[in-house]
Amino acid sequence: MIGVDQAAVTGSASAARKMSSVSQQITTTVDAGSNATDALTEAKLLELHQDCYENGSEPSVLMIKPADATIVANFATASSRERDFGSSKTLVNAIEVLVTPFGEIRTLINRNQLSTHAFLIDPSMFKQCVLRPFTRTLLAKNGDSDTHFCVGEVSVKHSNFSDSGMITGLS
Repeated sequence: MIGVDQAAVTGSASAARKMSSVSQQITTTVDAGSNATDALTEAKLLELHQDCYENGSEPSVLMIKPADATIVANFATASSRERDFGSSKTLVNAIEVLVTPFGEIRTLINRNQLSTHAFLIDPSMFKQCVLRPFTRTLLAKNGDSDTHFCVGEVSVKHSNFSDSGMITGLS
């Protein structure tokens, strides 16, 4: 659902139907920069969060690839920011919750998503839809092995295409 950038295909007698991926269902986007691929920046994240807020949405999850997790963790070391380590002997170098002027965002690392995108989403606006339940049919017997045919259809539904946002063109 988020590991590809796939447009919906209606299908025909000779072509299978394809669902629209999440990246095709989000209309609020911010390009990472002028180059084909740029790094994630705090400024771009704030720009996207502001765009979503102005659209009337309240996204609560920032979904990023693992390589961007270290970039987000370094947001805490920007100038004039301090981290409170207290008296603990544990060093934490991660940001689980990012508070911006437009609300709180929980960071979520996703190894399966597109590496060129970062998603700012409201999970309550997405639903998984089962279009045809999965079934299994036993096919002709071939020796001692059983061969089965599995078929089913599932898709993702986004209730409001301008509710969530994504940063594109990331390296």
